[in-house]
Amino acid sequence: MFSEKKKAAQPEFWIAAEQVVVTAQHCFYGKLEETLESFGFSAKVRALCQPAYDKSGVGRPGIDPVVYLKMIMVGFFEDLPSERAIAARCADSLSIRTFLKYELHEKTPEHSSFTVIRQRLGLDVYHQIFTLTLQALREHGLLRGRNLGIDSSVIEANASLRALVHRNTEEQYWDYVKRLAAEQGIAPKDTAAVRRFDRHRPGKGSNQEWRNPHDPDARIGRTKDGATDMIYKPEAVVDLDTGAMVQADVLPGDQADHKEVATRVFEAQQTINQACGQPPDTLTAASVTSDKGYYAVDQLEALQQEGIRTVISDPIDNRRVDKLEPARQRAVQAARRSVKSKSGKELLRRRGMHIERSFAHILDCGGMRRTTLRGWENLNKRFKLAAAFYNLSQLMRKLFGFGTPKQLAAALGRAKRGLFWRLLAVLLQLTIVIDGIRSFCHCAWRACCEVVGNGRQSDSAENGVSSTGC
Repeated sequence: MFSEKKKAAQPEFWIAAEQVVVTAQHCFYGKLEETLESFGFSAKVRALCQPAYDKSGVGRPGIDPVVYLKMIMVGFFEDLPSERAIAARCADSLSIRTFLKYELHEKTPEHSSFTVIRQRLGLDVYHQIFTLTLQALREHGLLRGRNLGIDSSVIEANASLRALVHRNTEEQYWDYVKRLAAEQGIAPKDTAAVRRFDRHRPGKGSNQEWRNPHDPDARIGRTKDGATDMIYKPEAVVDLDTGAMVQADVLPGDQADHKEVATRVFEAQQTINQACGQPPDTLTAASVTSDKGYYAVDQLEALQQEGIRTVISDPIDNRRVDKLEPARQRAVQAARRSVKSKSGKELLRRRGMHIERSFAHILDCGGMRRTTLRGWENLNKRFKLAAAFYNLSQLMRKLFGFGTPKQLAAALGRAKRGLFWRLLAVLLQLTIVIDGIRSFCHCAWRACCEVVGNGRQSDSAENGVSSTGC
């Protein structure tokens, strides 16, 4: 029988702090804390953020930037898209409080504090934090910087198409369309007719004509599922030998992939040099691999002039190479040879594996496919942190065999299943042994019976009495 557990009605009382029940820290966050302390993450982050804080000592003390970064880590590893959800999760979980080093009587930071800290820290500080993770990867042999892959994806902005206004007249979208329909003799109140007019109207949805007043940096474009919405374009440069992300930036949603791709590759090279402690003009990249969207003859030529091999497929099958200048002809032919070679095909396979995996972890499983922030700078800061945390997950996978809570749960599940099958194998072996012992005892018993029976027969024959069996 059981009894219902009810809350006792009693007055306020005091208990000693050591008597408070403390839950065990989550295994994943314990390993994450161990990984951070292995390369002095907390001390280095505080040193980077110190210039952004007031040193006069007047006013309320600020929130530790390490706590802010750890809370963003929780949002990344648990797929929490909004800062409100992150703050609520950190305040609710006792194991995460231990990870943040907050006692039960202390109040964890609210979501509004994230905005204050994000605005206080400049974009260069976020880039240096990203470089810290690359330095940790280099210490464990997870950063080489020889074969690079580059690709972009889509982030849905926190803005609606319904709120678009015209850049020149400041009219709402449907007010503008109704005015154009009235000029063509269509009744503005006839909604169906106005929609038909807008459906076949050329040039609608142009970023040169329309903007969102709530997020002016967002652009009209295609989302991952093919719908039209306000978007940003995140871009990642990945080390194809190890899977480490060496550069992470957010581009405007309407910017072409091939625009200034050579410049972004050289910026990624500078980040690698910072992480490896090499001179800024050092060139370790030997190849750059990407899809057809990054193909531009002038960018190929700029990369090949620096001795970088370009493994990028030509989107035009029947390109007239004979009409190009000699330098451009050599660039196009070199790219074609690289794509068709055995090593080039291997690099293309690695590109699909490592870059798509990074986008899946950051966007689909890290809560960034549909952003809750507004503005290019805010989104770029968050994306750099997500890329840094992705590198941390790669380091944890190297050290402990898992890099996310789901991978840890899967590893524990495999361990339980393995233990079950091992126990089953032991039971089967015991069953075989028991059957063998039982068969041996049965045979021995029969042999004994036969010996005793033969002895009785011989005695009976001597005494003139017949006997059978045992």
